[in-house]
Amino acid sequence: MTIWRGVLCVLLPPLAVWDKGCGTVLIVLVLTLLGWVPGIIGALVVLTRSPGPN
Repeated sequence: MTIWRGVLCVLLPPLAVWDKGCGTVLIVLVLTLLGWVPGIIGALVVLTRSPGPN
C-alpha cells in the first residue's frame, strides 16, 4: 500500500478500494455510511490484506 492510497483511505474510503471489486466497494461504502471511522478501518483492512504492490 502506497502512502497516497493510505491518504485516500482516510479521505474517501470507497474510492481507495475502487479497483478491488464491486463487492468490496459496496461493503466499504456501507461501512462509511454507518460511520466515517468504520469505513476507514474497512478500507485499511482490505488494502493491507490484498496481495500485490497496491
